[in-house]
Amino acid sequence: MQIKVVKVTPSKLKPKPADESKLGFGKIFTDHFFTLKYHADRGWYDAMIEPYRLLSLEPTAMCLHYGQEIFEGMKAYRGKDDQIFLFRPYENIKRMNVSAERLCMPKIDPEVFMNALKTLLMIEKDWIPRTRGASLYIRPTMIATEAALGVHDANEYLFFIVLGPVGVYYPQGFSPTSMYVTDDYVRAVRGGIGNIKAAGNYAASLRASKVAMEKGFTQVLWLDAVERKYIEEVGTSNIFFVIGNELVTPPLGGSILPGVTRDSVIQIARSWNISVSERPVSIDELVEASAKGGLKEAFASGTAAIVSPIGKISYKEREIIINDEKTGDLTEKLYNEILQIQYGEKDDPFGWRMPVSE
Repeated sequence: MQIKVVKVTPSKLKPKPADESKLGFGKIFTDHFFTLKYHADRGWYDAMIEPYRLLSLEPTAMCLHYGQEIFEGMKAYRGKDDQIFLFRPYENIKRMNVSAERLCMPKIDPEVFMNALKTLLMIEKDWIPRTRGASLYIRPTMIATEAALGVHDANEYLFFIVLGPVGVYYPQGFSPTSMYVTDDYVRAVRGGIGNIKAAGNYAASLRASKVAMEKGFTQVLWLDAVERKYIEEVGTSNIFFVIGNELVTPPLGGSILPGVTRDSVIQIARSWNISVSERPVSIDELVEASAKGGLKEAFASGTAAIVSPIGKISYKEREIIINDEKTGDLTEKLYNEILQIQYGEKDDPFGWRMPVSE
């Protein structure tokens, strides 16, 4: 698919961040973005890279009323010798198409997606941070734009990709976070949309997240929606525990997002001959393992933070302290391993790192 490119006039280019240590997350965006339109009668059309701008939608655009909105989270990294890399991008594209299918939205050809992304990255390559640990965040999004009321899947959509330089996701950096377990609210049920990146999932999580932060915690740790007993995932990440000599993570069963970083952690750990189990973990098991000294480490995994150590979990006014609230050895080793692969600092035995070139 031919991409039309309209560049910002030089006088209107945005200033690049002067201090990459103060990037934050999700606050700064580049000069251009990619847009692609869809109509049921003609398919995808009008591929364009254009100046970053406001979107124009009808008040009755169906995404505003019926929630047909999906997105992904990816990153581009500047490695040694100024090389630019992506990390397992086709897995994100595959997952976005799974999300699209679940919400009756049109799929995107992976090669069209990848061509658009690479072209956009080359135009905006000067925005990719040079500081290790910082990166260029990539947010592909699809929304229903048809102007109509009445519950049905739309006939018109807009797909777009925005970019922005980011630093660490959590303000405290790579330091143990604290989790608040809620049994007042639920995130998703099997058969619902908890296993896709749909906007509605995140809207449903906001109240519990606000409560957790008001209590002084970093994130919510969700329990299953039926028994409110089994641990599922963190508000923005999958979760892992080291119990005894086993690395344990809840299984994918339709209510948990199949994280690309989650899968990467599992594959790396198994390549190190670590016993990895994808099985149900109840909050009671966690309390018991902690009391007996068997709960050695806990961490969350996701694109934004890679691997984030967890030092404390609060459940029904009881605090579970993990590894004296210090980062565990395996947690740190996994973080460094993935980071080094992403930045091209070491061999990539899995073939996950993709160079981006002109």
